[in-house]
Amino acid sequence: MENPLYIVQCWIEHPVRRLDQTFTYLSTQEVQPGMRVQVDFNGRKLIGFVEDCQPSSQSEEELQQASPFELKHISAVLDREPLLTDELRQLADWLSRTTLATHIACYQCMLPAKIKPVSHAGRAVQERWVSCADTETSLTPRQLEAFLYVRQQGSVRYQELRKHFPNQAKALVDLGALQVTLRDREAENLSSPIVSQPLQLNAEQQAAMQEIEQSSDAVYLLHGVTGSGKTEVYLQLAQKVLEQDRQVLILVPEIGLTPQMIDRVRQRFGVDLAIYHSALSAQEKYEQYRKVKTGRASVVVGTRSAVFLPFTNLGLIVMDEEHDSSYKQEVQPSYHCRDVAIWRGAYHHCKVILGSATPSLESYARGLKQVYHLITLKHRINDCLPEIELVPLKKTMARGESYILTETLKQRMAETLARQEQIILLLNRRGYSTQLRCLACKQVLLCPHCDLALSYHRSERLLKCHACGSQMAAPKACPYCGSTAGFSTYGFGTEKLEAAVKQAFPAARVIRMDADTTARKDAHRKLLEAFGRHEADILLGTQMISKGLDYPDVTLVGILNGDDGVSHTDYRSCETTFDLLMQASGRSGRSEHRGRVVLQVFDPDHYVVQCAVHQNYDLFFRREMQFRHAGQYPPYTYLISLTIVSRDQKKADQSALFLKEHLQASDYKTVGVISLGRLQDRCRNRIFLKGKNLERMREDVRALLKQPETAARLGDVRIDVEPMTLD
Repeated sequence: MENPLYIVQCWIEHPVRRLDQTFTYLSTQEVQPGMRVQVDFNGRKLIGFVEDCQPSSQSEEELQQASPFELKHISAVLDREPLLTDELRQLADWLSRTTLATHIACYQCMLPAKIKPVSHAGRAVQERWVSCADTETSLTPRQLEAFLYVRQQGSVRYQELRKHFPNQAKALVDLGALQVTLRDREAENLSSPIVSQPLQLNAEQQAAMQEIEQSSDAVYLLHGVTGSGKTEVYLQLAQKVLEQDRQVLILVPEIGLTPQMIDRVRQRFGVDLAIYHSALSAQEKYEQYRKVKTGRASVVVGTRSAVFLPFTNLGLIVMDEEHDSSYKQEVQPSYHCRDVAIWRGAYHHCKVILGSATPSLESYARGLKQVYHLITLKHRINDCLPEIELVPLKKTMARGESYILTETLKQRMAETLARQEQIILLLNRRGYSTQLRCLACKQVLLCPHCDLALSYHRSERLLKCHACGSQMAAPKACPYCGSTAGFSTYGFGTEKLEAAVKQAFPAARVIRMDADTTARKDAHRKLLEAFGRHEADILLGTQMISKGLDYPDVTLVGILNGDDGVSHTDYRSCETTFDLLMQASGRSGRSEHRGRVVLQVFDPDHYVVQCAVHQNYDLFFRREMQFRHAGQYPPYTYLISLTIVSRDQKKADQSALFLKEHLQASDYKTVGVISLGRLQDRCRNRIFLKGKNLERMREDVRALLKQPETAARLGDVRIDVEPMTLD
C-alpha cells in the first residue's frame, strides 16, 4: 500500500512582507496545524509553521503536473505536538490584521526564543529521565531498592536518582532494568505553604467585588486612588476563579513589580506559579511556557509578553497599572497588551480587570461611555492621602540653593531619617549628567551612531548612548575642535543624585535603582528585597520605582525635576508626566504613618502639577481631553505611524515621499514627512495617518504594501498602529 500524501500549507520564517502568505509543500505523514517543520525555500533551509494539512486524493505526479511551480516535500517535522493552540493561531491572525504585521512576526513575538520560528534558534535543554523496563534482571538488595523507588514514582529524573542512589543508578541503566528517555527540562515548582489570609475588605472594596461578580460585562476598569486596595480585590477575585479550577493571569508593567506580586500570590494561594518577563533566560522562558501549556501553573504573573502564554482554561485576566506605556510594543507587531488581553478574555469567556490610579485617557473615556464597566475606589485603606509640598525651583535657585536637593527636601529627609522611616527619591533620568559640552566650541558630545547627546556616567568614566547602547571613554580633547580646555556638564541623572545624597547624609544607607544597577539577573528583586528588609534608608531611581511598590515605612517621597516631561513635544507628554507624579506620590504613607511628598518643579502653576498636587484625576482628565479635542488627537482620532528606516538619507526621503503621495484620502489626513534623526546609523523619516476611521486607514496601508512595486521602492517600513508616542 502506498504511503498517504498530504498537502501542507506553511507560513515561512521570512521577514519580507510580500512573502506574507502560506506556501504549499507535500508530506508523507500527517502534520498538525501549529507544529514546526523544516522546509527548502529557494535553496535555504527555513522553519515553517503549519497552517493546514489535508490528505490528497491525487498522486504526487498529478499534483506536480497541475501545479505552476515545483512542489517540494517537507524536510523534517520538528515537533511531536503543536506548539501553537488553535486559539493562539487565531490570535496571530487577528494580530496580523490589526497591527499590519506579517504572520511570522506575530508568531515570533508570541513564542519564547527556544521555539521561535527562526532557523538559528538554540535548542531547548533536555534532561534524562528513567522508568522501569519490562526485562527481568537479577538485582542486589540496594539495586532493588532503587528500582522500586523509580517504579513507585513512575519515572524520575536521572540526576535525582543518582542523588539518592549514587552507586546504583548507572548500574540499573546498564543492566537494562531502567530505560532512559529525554524530556525538555521543566521549570521548578514555585508553590509554597499558604502563610497569609485574605484581608478584611472595606465597604468600597466589597462593593467593587460584588459589582464585578454580579455583572455580566466582560471588561472592567477599576479606578482606585493609590493605596485604595486594588490588589486585594484582584487577589480575592482570583481566589474564586482558582476554586473553579481555572487559571489566572496577572499582568504588571515593570519587571521590578513582579517580585512583590509573586510573593503576595504565593503567600496567599500556595499554588504552583509561573513567572514570565524579559529578564528570564531563553531556557527559563521556555520552561515557564511549557509549565503553562501543560496546565501545571494555576497563576501566571508576568509583564507584557505573558499575555501570549498558551492557557488552556483561563478564568481571569488582571492588568495592573493599565495606563503604563510599557504595555505597548513599539516594534512590529506593534500590539497593545490591553487589546490582546481583551481578545483572550472574550475567547475564554472570562472577565478582564484593568486597574489604575491614573487610567489612560482612552480607557477612562471608554469607561464613561460604558464600553468598559467603570468602578471607582475613591479612598485609601488608611483614609489618608499624603501631604504634597510644592517647591518652585526657579525661586530656590535664585536664593542660591542646590538645583538637585533643595533646602526643603533636605529638611524633610533629615526629619524622616531621624524617625527611622524610609525615603524614596525619583528622578527619571539615569547617569551622572545628561550632556558634556566643550568649553571652547560649545558643542555637545553626540553619539556617533545616533543624533542624540551622550550621557556621562562618572563612576565608570564612560559616555553612554541610552538609545543604542554604545559607549566610549570620556575624551581628553574635544573630538570636534581638538581643544583640551575641558567640558562642562549639563543636567543631572540618578548617579549624580546619589552622590549629592551621600554628601548631604553620609550616614544614610542608599540604594540606587536604574537601568545601570539592574542590568544583572535578579537585580530588581534583590535591591527591592534589601530595601524591604531596611538594609537601606533611601531608595532612589528612575520611573521603575514610581509605581506599584508598597513599603509601609516609606513616609517621604521626593520627586526631582517633576515637570520635566511637560516640555516634551509629544502629545502624550502631559499625561505621562501626570501619571508619574501621581504614581510616585502614592508610594508615601501607605500604612499607619502619615505620608509626605516634596515635589520640585520649575512651573508650579502648570495644570499637570496643580492636578497632581491636589490628587485630582477627574480635573486632569477634563483639561487634557480639551487639549486632545482641540488638536484632534486620540481618543478623538486614530493614528497610524509609518517610519522609513534606511542607511541612506536620500533613499529615506524618497521612500517617505512615495508613501505620502500614495496614502491620500478624504476621510483622513496624511501628516509629514517628519525627520526623526539618526538612530543606530540609520536615517529615519516618518509620516502618520490621522482620522476617525481606523479600519479605512489600515486597509489603505495594507493595500499599498501588497503592491509588488511598493516593496522595491520602500525598503524597511515600520508600522505602528495607534502609537503611544510621536517624539
